[in-house]
Amino acid sequence: MEIWTLFISLSVVGISLDPLSVAVFCILLDGQKGIIETLTQDSFSAKASTMKCTLQGTPRLPAFSKDGDFVIGGAFLIHNTMQTALYNYTTKPDSLMCKGSFNGRDLRFSRAMIFAIEEINNSTELLPGINVGYQIYDNCASVLVATQVAFELLNRQDPVFYKDSDCSQNGAVTAVVGASESTPSIIMSRIIGSFNIPQVSHFATCACLSDKKQFPTFFRTVPSDQYQSDALAKLVKHFGWTWIGAVHSDSDYGNYGMASFLAAAKKEGICVEYIVSFFRTDPQSKIQRVADVIRRSTAMVVVAFTAAGDTPVLLEELAREPPPPHQWIGTEGWITDQQLLGYSFCAGAIGVTIPKAVIPGLREFLLDLSPSEVVSSPVLTEFWEDAFQCTLTKEMDSAKRLCDGTEDIRKLKNPYTDTSQLRATNMVYKAVYAIVHAIHKAVCHDKNSTTKCEPNITLESKQILTELQKVNFSRNGYPVSFDSNGDPVAFYELINWQKSDNGNIELVTVGYYDASRPKGQQFHINTNISWVERSTQVPVSLCSKRCLPGTHKILQKGKPICCYDCIPCPEGEISNTTDSPDCFPCPSESWPNAQRDACFPKPVEFLSYDEVLAIILAAFSVSGACLAIITAAIFFHHRTTPIVRANNSELSFLLLFSLTLCFLCSLTFIGAPSDWSCMLRHTAFGITFVLCISCVLGKTVVVLMAFKATLPGSNVMKCPPFPMKNLSTYKEKIILECALGSAVGFWAVLGYIGLLAVFCFVLAVLARKLPDNFNEAKLITFSMLIFCAVWLTFIPAYVSSPGKFTVAVEIFAILASSFGLILCIFAPKCFIILFQPEKNSKKCLMNKN
Repeated sequence: MEIWTLFISLSVVGISLDPLSVAVFCILLDGQKGIIETLTQDSFSAKASTMKCTLQGTPRLPAFSKDGDFVIGGAFLIHNTMQTALYNYTTKPDSLMCKGSFNGRDLRFSRAMIFAIEEINNSTELLPGINVGYQIYDNCASVLVATQVAFELLNRQDPVFYKDSDCSQNGAVTAVVGASESTPSIIMSRIIGSFNIPQVSHFATCACLSDKKQFPTFFRTVPSDQYQSDALAKLVKHFGWTWIGAVHSDSDYGNYGMASFLAAAKKEGICVEYIVSFFRTDPQSKIQRVADVIRRSTAMVVVAFTAAGDTPVLLEELAREPPPPHQWIGTEGWITDQQLLGYSFCAGAIGVTIPKAVIPGLREFLLDLSPSEVVSSPVLTEFWEDAFQCTLTKEMDSAKRLCDGTEDIRKLKNPYTDTSQLRATNMVYKAVYAIVHAIHKAVCHDKNSTTKCEPNITLESKQILTELQKVNFSRNGYPVSFDSNGDPVAFYELINWQKSDNGNIELVTVGYYDASRPKGQQFHINTNISWVERSTQVPVSLCSKRCLPGTHKILQKGKPICCYDCIPCPEGEISNTTDSPDCFPCPSESWPNAQRDACFPKPVEFLSYDEVLAIILAAFSVSGACLAIITAAIFFHHRTTPIVRANNSELSFLLLFSLTLCFLCSLTFIGAPSDWSCMLRHTAFGITFVLCISCVLGKTVVVLMAFKATLPGSNVMKCPPFPMKNLSTYKEKIILECALGSAVGFWAVLGYIGLLAVFCFVLAVLARKLPDNFNEAKLITFSMLIFCAVWLTFIPAYVSSPGKFTVAVEIFAILASSFGLILCIFAPKCFIILFQPEKNSKKCLMNKN
């Protein structure tokens, strides 16, 4: 037993042994077939001699066998476990035996292999004139049995054979189909691969087997788990599940597969709450612990990367105390296993699997079991007795009746007879045909439009290996080829466990995954999926509730990235997707809505003619201009009167003209700013007010200096104003206004106007004590006081007023100062002209107050 352990350990870690080393191990393996005793008739010499090679020990009989010109080996999981025993090392150990429940599905696999070989033997297209044989073994999912099966396939069944030079590889099979699981396939490939014997598996999906450095002779018709893992991760992501539980078989299939899935899931942003593993032979306490983890979990979705032989063990434990509803995600290893459909709490499960196929004639072959054929095969006998609960032996079993011949296999419903879901069975069928195509290319050649094959040719295993790498054909519409890693093109169907009206669970295809299609087009999913508890709504499996648009994710400290809090976006920023990691600012002319999930254009604000305030200001402006014009008309009509002539009529008319312009220039401040209006409003404002104040100043100087006018020049603004969108005053809206162009120029104009006003005021104060009624100093002084007060008030109001109110303040200042001037300077005179004409005389004007 120590030698067995050593050899298995070497095989598992990847140490390949040459034929001589294998032979040495065989000699050391006491009680096992494959022990080779070489008896020479003469002592070793340089001459070739005839050597007799004898197989020692008790051979392991195949489940099914048939001789042929070329023999194909097979290894299937017909039983689920191996019989174990405690040895005291005082007697020869018994042969390794299989036990446990009978696996009808793998029996169907083995019979499908026989069917394919019989079909080929009856064909005239492949290997005409050549008979293909088979040796099919039950490895019962055991590493030890798989190792022994590998040696059996290398040596075959001849008890004594003769060889010219050595005993190695005398009875080796041409190629091997199997095994049904990854771990037995790995062990077998390491052993038979040392002899370059190709192995084509129908159900070993571990991604590790794609490594051609370790497994140069391994091929498979089933896709690698790398593709399956990617498909499962994309499936989970497609339905929005980011919080899942993971359970896998503690085997090469489960360990490698789950590692690949977790790597793919991480790329998709999926978090895993727990990862647990088990094997079918584990103690019940461990199985119970795994089940308890699933029961207590918060993750709604459970991804089970388990083998068909392991899954029932876990589900049976869960059935003792059914957990809260979970959405199960299955691999091809168990999702189509008919024996598992009885676990109703898994209804709604969805997973990937090999495409369903049709093999013409297979069902009739499976059901065509004659009594003699059944009795002659221990495996078929066991199947018959297990299926019909009767015994074929004469010794009556206490628990079973004697089979009386009324048993009808056509009415039997079990995995062996169920051909409605031929998936992995088709992979067996394709594997056999792939091997036979390789043999055909190696031993047959076309001549004169006929195919001739040589049955007695010595065929090296390397030849089959070379030809197998190049096979490319189609059978029953299903293509068969291998890439450089020995893998086929990956194509999966999506299977859903749907509960029918009668309560039975049925397998329904709801989509497919094609790895050969461009990225983004690989998945096709129907909408008629039945979820857990027969719901039509996709279940939710999240660590945290989704962050709605308008919020963003903040990770919770010490937890996976799928666990987070949702925080509203800050002011001025939005998020328009669910579970957004960040918020982003709106464009400069946009602003978030109340929900902060979209940007909308900021409302544009300016002093419009449609507003009441603008209408009032415009009315005052026009009224002021009309008042100035009326005043000018009155003065013109009475231009010869003393009061008009005494107050410098030329400057008065010029002042009234400038005041009219001052009133009207305020209209340019109303309406949407444009290039022309912006330049016009401030230019007109500056010129008219300078002119206006200059006129007042001139009138004052005239009083002081005997009508000698000195008019100051106007200051031309060097930097014209322009329209602009103010985005800074209010973040949520846009203010259309006129930029000052040059702030220095604008304030210089105001300063100049103010300087003129102050100068005019000072002179008016100095002239207030002049001794005659020609003196307007009092009126000018009062008007300048109003003017200065208005504009001193304007400066802080202008600076602090927001948006369109800035324009309104400026218009108010213009109108107020203009009205102050016209009312203070001209109103008293007009009153005298119109209502006190008796005072409009030279005598009254010359009289002292």
